[in-house]
Amino acid sequence: RIEVEDTPGLCLLRIKGEIDMSNAQELSAEIEAAVPNSAPTLVVDLAETSYLDSAGVKLLFLLADRYRARRRVLRLVVPPDSPIRAVLELTGLAQVVSLEEQLDEGPMPTGA
Repeated sequence: RIEVEDTPGLCLLRIKGEIDMSNAQELSAEIEAAVPNSAPTLVVDLAETSYLDSAGVKLLFLLADRYRARRRVLRLVVPPDSPIRAVLELTGLAQVVSLEEQLDEGPMPTGA
């Protein structure tokens, strides 16, 4: 369900499948355990996330709050044709976290 790539200054987390009330709490714990505290930037790739309900949206808002409180950067990768993009835009998450259309393989910004 999740894949983590940790490089200096950046942690890339890919979430595949669905995020809903049946797995959001477990997924949150997996993310907390997988993401090192030393990573100033967390990129969550949701390109292969096929479904997101209110529990999934809540998980992303809480993750955004947690990273903002730690003065770290959170970025979400959500392609324009993704089935979950409209949900994220309608909930206002795009005003809280950067929604990027594709994974940028170039240098990542650090700091908030």
